[in-house]
Amino acid sequence: MRKETITSGQNPKIKQLLLLQEKSKARREQGLFVVEGRRELEHCLSAGYTVRTLFICPEIADSLTDAIPSAADLLVIEIPEQLYRKVAYREGTEGIIAEVEYKSLKLLDLQLPENPLVMVLERVEKPGNLGAVLRSADAAGADAVLICDPLTDLYNPNLIRASIGAVFTVPTVACTSEEAIAFLQAKGIQILTAQLQDSSLYYDVDMRRGMALVMGTEATGLTEQWRQAASAHIRIPMLGRLDSLNVSVSAAILLFEAVRQRQ
Repeated sequence: MRKETITSGQNPKIKQLLLLQEKSKARREQGLFVVEGRRELEHCLSAGYTVRTLFICPEIADSLTDAIPSAADLLVIEIPEQLYRKVAYREGTEGIIAEVEYKSLKLLDLQLPENPLVMVLERVEKPGNLGAVLRSADAAGADAVLICDPLTDLYNPNLIRASIGAVFTVPTVACTSEEAIAFLQAKGIQILTAQLQDSSLYYDVDMRRGMALVMGTEATGLTEQWRQAASAHIRIPMLGRLDSLNVSVSAAILLFEAVRQRQ
């Protein structure tokens, strides 16, 4: 483990940290992303990710020794509170920020149990929605989340923040819709698409066997390829004047209906 102290916001390592927070292109090119907070970092490490650089603010950090990974090539940088406040993406992160190496999970890497519960999201753009769905997927014990034709990268700081680290606790794969459909069909996993047209109420559909819940954007819904690949179409009853729920709310309802049926 190497250590150093930085006090200036003009230091190249501080500039790189900010760039990784703000630009997906920089994250892809450098193969690094940023994790803030002890809880998120612990989930990240438990999932087997490698921390390259750790920024710690001694004035804020409290008893973080057990949260620091032991690695010979790890760089630990101490920064003062004033600088930490400027570089921290959010408040309440216990004075710890890490630069972590990318680890891209592929469909073939997934180890699914018998009768798996899979969440699929097609072209959902907002990182906050994706993070919230991942959090629900973790709570429901989902076996995997597939992000199809993604419009944001999995290591967007807003996504990590909204998921509270669930992006590390639930096996999550970014892929195309074509790849996901072929994978699910090859595994014999039924595909249930959430849509208003030609659909049954979600609680009338058997969710006890292996299944994938598929949702699209609130604005345009799912593409035709998913509708055609579906084993069944399901909907949540809308009793008011509006015809849709936030995608993260809808996902939570459907995931926990699957949990209810499987108990």
